[in-house]
Amino acid sequence: MNLSLKKSLLAVLVTSCAVNLAHADPNLQSLIKKAQQEGSLTVYASTGKIVQQAKSFSKKYHINAVGVKAKAPQIIEIMSREYQAHNVKTDVAIVEDTPAGIAQLLKTKVAYSYVPPEFKNDIPKRYQHPLAVVLAPNVLAYNTALHKHCPITNIWQLTLPKWRGHIAMQDPTGKPAYTDWFNQMATHYNKQMRKAYQSQFGHALKTDQSSAMAVFVKKLAANHPLLTHSDTDAAAAIGSPDTKQDFVGFISTAKFRKNKDGMKLGICNGVKPFIGWNYPSLGVIASQTSHPAAAKLFIYYLLTKKGIAAQSIDGKMSTNEQIKLPANEASGISKYRHQLMTFHMDTARSDWRQRQKWQDLWNLSYMQ
Repeated sequence: MNLSLKKSLLAVLVTSCAVNLAHADPNLQSLIKKAQQEGSLTVYASTGKIVQQAKSFSKKYHINAVGVKAKAPQIIEIMSREYQAHNVKTDVAIVEDTPAGIAQLLKTKVAYSYVPPEFKNDIPKRYQHPLAVVLAPNVLAYNTALHKHCPITNIWQLTLPKWRGHIAMQDPTGKPAYTDWFNQMATHYNKQMRKAYQSQFGHALKTDQSSAMAVFVKKLAANHPLLTHSDTDAAAAIGSPDTKQDFVGFISTAKFRKNKDGMKLGICNGVKPFIGWNYPSLGVIASQTSHPAAAKLFIYYLLTKKGIAAQSIDGKMSTNEQIKLPANEASGISKYRHQLMTFHMDTARSDWRQRQKWQDLWNLSYMQ
């Protein structure tokens, strides 16, 4: 290689490095450097995808991170006990139960919320106080082998005798996402539920209940849905390819990936007032962590396209609105995102306080 060519290549390399450094966020670079000096990281979440996400984080930043799957109540108990014992092993947690996380981790100072400054303009403010990192859609689904289109167009149709015993869903007394949905609807969407009622039945709703959603919950429970222990079981009841029973029901978009194995699940597009709801998961950092920089970096990573990719493929949506769902996501929920109920984080404490009330209403109505 002649001398002039060497000089040209060197000039290109220097220019490239200068450009890269110019575009590098100095605060992020400082955080990465500090994180790499701290050592290991332990992260809990309710999804098994956290194992893969921790491995990807380790590979990218050369920090040993371990992902552990556990249910939200277990995560909260583990973090609380470690905090009380001043022996913190859990650095970061993705808490699927937002109201419980706020009440039992943030309010008690066991953990704190951190919003990476790089994303403050990309995450809606309603998901920043505290930070929700991902939204999990629960949608009304039907069997595409039995129907060309969803047989439900209005949520109140689920209370009709036609669907008695033919609605599949997890038991609300064991799945807080349902009672939180009830309370969110009653608190923020009472007008929409009343309007849907009038559209379905041709007259205004008259009731002594506290909200239209309370009426709906009573009627839905009295219609004796098939209550399951998991979304997997509910999805099997709804979308089995050889079923003779016609079921509709509420399931996670993650279950639509089973369509590649022969399931026949379809989203009930166009149902009024909503086709389902988006349930937020908190991203929290243990207040006594020995690895604060690494913990903050992991939260940052989860809010990037690569960091959330393992969950995005299941239809879970990053609160970073710059990140879109992948084209090969199985449910197609991206097309119907605007039809999902928006969860209001600012009233999550009310959801926490009202859970028992909604569970009692459900149980009493179901036993009728």
